[in-house]
Amino acid sequence: MNTLSYRTASTKKEEVQHKWYVVDAAGQTAGRLFSRIAHVLRGKHTPAFTPHVDCGDCVIVINAEQIRFTGKKLDQKEYIRYTGYPGGQRREVASSLMDRRPEAVIENGVRGMLPKTKLGRAMIKKLFVYAGTEHPHQAQKPEPFNF
Repeated sequence: MNTLSYRTASTKKEEVQHKWYVVDAAGQTAGRLFSRIAHVLRGKHTPAFTPHVDCGDCVIVINAEQIRFTGKKLDQKEYIRYTGYPGGQRREVASSLMDRRPEAVIENGVRGMLPKTKLGRAMIKKLFVYAGTEHPHQAQKPEPFNF
């Protein structure tokens, strides 16, 4: 027998077909939602997952302003960023960031769960987050993703 027939198929980037999914974040717990979205962006939900290829799908998140934090995280969790200037470290509590820009909470959470490489930066570009129920991606015919 030929040993090549027993090899695991490795997906090539030219073969990947990216699907589009819509996720409704209303009432979902923040961390669990982030990990599920990262799972889909990475492509681990497909049988043809290959770690070194961007084989994930595009994800549209709607109702970002309605995600749920458990415990006292809304008042105690801090998001830290650095402006690039001396003394430019800025901290913001989750409740004020949710009021100002609820999309940033989901983007930050999912980005932290993706690889910190060129591949991870390519994967995060397939995430589209919107505070309300409307999104401009109807032409891609997104299907709802059931977790």
